[in-house]
Amino acid sequence: MKFDSPLFDKIRIKPIERNKKQKLKAESPACDWHGCKEPGTHKAPKGRDREGEFWNYCIGHVREYNANYNYFSGMKDDAVQKYQKDALTGHRPTWKMGQNGGEKKRGKKSGNPGFTGESWNDPFRIFGGTTGAFKEPEAPESRMIRNAERKAFDTLGLDIDATAETLKARYKELVKRHHPDANGGDRSSEDRFRAVVQAYNYLKAQGFC
Repeated sequence: MKFDSPLFDKIRIKPIERNKKQKLKAESPACDWHGCKEPGTHKAPKGRDREGEFWNYCIGHVREYNANYNYFSGMKDDAVQKYQKDALTGHRPTWKMGQNGGEKKRGKKSGNPGFTGESWNDPFRIFGGTTGAFKEPEAPESRMIRNAERKAFDTLGLDIDATAETLKARYKELVKRHHPDANGGDRSSEDRFRAVVQAYNYLKAQGFC
């Protein structure tokens, strides 16, 4: 490394505040330790039930205070255990599961006549589908209709909600109408006849009849 580089000429070192400690000592209150006349430059907590309050000690006495500090001093063992347990939840109130009342208790307090524990509202079947007095009729399950199935119904000239009996009756009607023997061998009627048979067989295979 070359120390005669011109880069070193551009380096500026921030001046050290030599009187920083003296200034801190001058502005600090006196040490609260009995008989000590040093400035109290360090804070120490005053203890339980006095949160937010601090002693002002010098460096020597704050070390001695911290070495012997015990927040639980004077507390019984069961009180210490309770404090440590409450500390797990940030000293916020907690309740056991079901402590605020079961179904019957909640029903009485809620003012909902149907929410009595024996019959209560669960419209979205979150708890297994039991809805009690507020049980809503279950909607019939509807199957998804494919495009091929719609096309087959259109070929037969029926709606997709046609019953199996209607489907069979319509098929027999179209077969008689477009059968080649009934139309003198007309090719156009033969194509229509084949389309009807294929549509019916497809719907039958899909369980519509």
